[in-house]
Amino acid sequence: MDSQQILDALRGSVPDGAVEVAPAADGMPALYIALEHAVVVCTALRDLPSLRFAFAPDITAVDYLPREPRFEVMLHLASLGVSGYGDTPKRLRIKFKVPGTHPHMPTLSGVWKAMNWGEREVYDLFGIHFDGHPDLRRILMPDDWEGHPARKDYPVQIRKAVQTYEPLEVSQEEFRANIERDRLKRGHH
Repeated sequence: MDSQQILDALRGSVPDGAVEVAPAADGMPALYIALEHAVVVCTALRDLPSLRFAFAPDITAVDYLPREPRFEVMLHLASLGVSGYGDTPKRLRIKFKVPGTHPHMPTLSGVWKAMNWGEREVYDLFGIHFDGHPDLRRILMPDDWEGHPARKDYPVQIRKAVQTYEPLEVSQEEFRANIERDRLKRGHH
């Protein structure tokens, strides 16, 4: 199924204007979903017999600073197909445009339980709050860490002079001698 076919399958199950086709440069179907309809549309993607996107293996975000909306949250979905029902496996990328310096969107952990930890990771690294999440707290950074390190405006705190190195050049004779020395050390002859 392509993006338009998936959009057509959703018609009548989701509010008008809740979904639009997104560019799909890599060939995977992609849809933009309006934040206010996130849970309704995602539930339809999971439950409609013609779609059955029951597996959500991945969630991430992108910071497009200075563009507004600044963030996009993306999920990859899979419909594994059901034997005996004529279903074929399908993939889909869904995207959410998330505005603001204090971004938030509804949690999808109630639709796909696998989103629980993924949403925590996006929160930790990008500072995107997932409203209604059952346990939204840091998962990668220490609890006392300040800020969200995947944001483009996160201050880089490394103060180190740039280092350059000369390439390591070894002659064929030196390379062979090193290999032979290593073999002897390991007891191989």
